[in-house]
Amino acid sequence: MAAATSGAGRCRLSKVGAGRRPPPARVRVAVRLRPFVDGTAGANDTPCVRGLDSCSLEIANWRNHQETLKYQFDAFYGERSSQQDIYAGSVQPILRHLLEGQNASVLAYGPTGAGKTHTMLGSPEQPGVIPRALMDLLQLTREEGAEGRPWTLSVTMSYLEIYQEKVLDLLDPTSGDLVIREDCRGNILIPGLTQKPITSFTDFEQHFLPASQNRTVGATRLNQRSSRSHAVLLVKVDQRERLAPFRQREGKLYLIDLAGSEDNRRTGNKGLRLKESGAINTSLFVLGKVVDALNQGLPRVPYRDSKLTRLLQDSLGGSAHSILIANIAPERCFYLDTVSALNFAARSKEVINRPFTNESLQLHVLAPVKLSQKELLGPAEAKRARGPEEEETGSPEPSAAPASASQKLSPLQKLSSMDPAMLERLLSLDRLLGSQGSQGTPLLSTPRRERMVLMKTVEEKNLEIERLKMKQKELEAKVLAQEATDPKEKENCSPITHRPLGRRTVTVAKPLKKAVVMPLQLIQEQAASPNAEIHILKKKGRKRKLESLDASEPEEKAEDCWELQISPELLAHGRQKILDLLNEGSARDLRSLQRIGQKKAQLIVGWRELHGPFSQVEDLGRVEGMSGKQMESFLKANILGLAAGQRCGPS
Repeated sequence: MAAATSGAGRCRLSKVGAGRRPPPARVRVAVRLRPFVDGTAGANDTPCVRGLDSCSLEIANWRNHQETLKYQFDAFYGERSSQQDIYAGSVQPILRHLLEGQNASVLAYGPTGAGKTHTMLGSPEQPGVIPRALMDLLQLTREEGAEGRPWTLSVTMSYLEIYQEKVLDLLDPTSGDLVIREDCRGNILIPGLTQKPITSFTDFEQHFLPASQNRTVGATRLNQRSSRSHAVLLVKVDQRERLAPFRQREGKLYLIDLAGSEDNRRTGNKGLRLKESGAINTSLFVLGKVVDALNQGLPRVPYRDSKLTRLLQDSLGGSAHSILIANIAPERCFYLDTVSALNFAARSKEVINRPFTNESLQLHVLAPVKLSQKELLGPAEAKRARGPEEEETGSPEPSAAPASASQKLSPLQKLSSMDPAMLERLLSLDRLLGSQGSQGTPLLSTPRRERMVLMKTVEEKNLEIERLKMKQKELEAKVLAQEATDPKEKENCSPITHRPLGRRTVTVAKPLKKAVVMPLQLIQEQAASPNAEIHILKKKGRKRKLESLDASEPEEKAEDCWELQISPELLAHGRQKILDLLNEGSARDLRSLQRIGQKKAQLIVGWRELHGPFSQVEDLGRVEGMSGKQMESFLKANILGLAAGQRCGPS
């Protein structure tokens, strides 16, 4: 896994400040095969899964018993592997990333009865992943946060379950359903979730063991203590730097025990157990959709379709170093569940995460520094401010060192335009270095030229303000003088009668000009005949009234428009052809007419068989329910089509 080294992690800043994209880290997948369980069906059968080496295994092919299906993963743990082997081989290496401010997650996946809870919790004789990880993590934080180290570390824990799409706090069962939020940096958080500080493994057990009793479990045919919810243990490692620049880091560890997928025909679930099984299978189905979407590079990943996938957004395709432990069973009765779990694990190992260091600067970590007016002045300004009397009777020891480090101020303090918070931090850093006995030029020394430039700028601003004040006084005097002469002018002026404003005329929008393009063949035939008149489009003037606000004064305006005109011979010939087609044509022939489809053609044929032939073309309007304008448009379109040589007669 392409994880960042500790040195690189120390130098990298937060996600927002990072200039380059974080390096990818693939989800690592480990498969654990549990041994046969006494008393279960098929306990004496031969196993359907067999390990080949430390990274690969094979399973019988249900389509062809002569073949086997082979899978390759990051690690494979057989029936004789111990809890220590799994923890040391897959989980322990990712704990170091938490001290670098990065996130990590461990997921236990598999069908019900495959040993997920045993892998994560274990027993007092064989502790699982969760107790071993907490023991090592607390030991690392004690070593890194010891006296003399640059960082102070603190650890907090939260424990929750997702039961029937409800997020429940196991440390505080009375809190009810919690919501899942996302902050501005894309980090997933749960407001209102209880956080308990822990400093030792004893503190962890005092909180974790009672909370584990609050998790929902139930008995099925396959497991007497089957997990009916997804359990998530969240451990946060907060780091604060003791010296400047006082950075802050936060790493999260997700330890997730997923509920197993269930076949209700074998588990015998009914009532509440059936409802719980449906919620579990739905969330696991959405989890498979998320993995498929990430592998296919789809633009939308359905994280929000389930509370489980929403909470695992950092673990799958997010910013965490993820480990997936797929638990499988050797019995042949678990064959289909085992194949499904192996296929999901094979797809999950293609998911790419991009871990980054969650680092920021601490705010308000230094006490504010109050500066007097004399301290903000430079040496020359302070000398002029004291005056000649104070200069003559000055202190006999002007070069004596100040009693406290806070009185030792550098020339940078004269820059009053600087942000006060930044000034306080710089001055505190200067005092810290002075108290440690740093020699040479002060850290915050600034040339005198900057102070002189600042004073010149302030003087120019003051002159500009004075000039604006003088201009304002001149304008006020001019307004007062004008008001004094206004009464005399009003007495000499006669009343003025204002002419009423003219009424604005409201015009109606012009209609769009429409033109019909005739076929070239028709125009050529009309041009060839000696008596033919080619008047297809005719431009004529038409007066249009303009509406005005005064109805007694209507206005008229000539407007050009286009009108379609067809010769009487062409019109009569076309009407006769359409009438013949309506009386003699089949449904297929009628569809050759414009605006006549399959349904209308069948309607015309049925009407003709019921009422007899059409006497005139206008009778079609009663069949189709056409208005006068629609009928006129229908005739013009079909007559032009017939004139252009289109096939309209019966075949």
